[in-house]
Amino acid sequence: MGRGRAKAKQTKVARDLKYRTFDPDFSDLQRELHGESGDPIPDQYSDLAEREDPAAS
Repeated sequence: MGRGRAKAKQTKVARDLKYRTFDPDFSDLQRELHGESGDPIPDQYSDLAEREDPAAS
């Protein structure tokens, strides 16, 4: 017992996701994927940015 409310909420969320309409900004996504954000790398992460990416090899 007690599952009715949880199931109703899950159904509501699923319906919302299914029927939601949105307009994605593909140019913004492209800039993010290509690393053209223009945001400077914080000093605490600069050593990680200088390392070579092991997944790229």
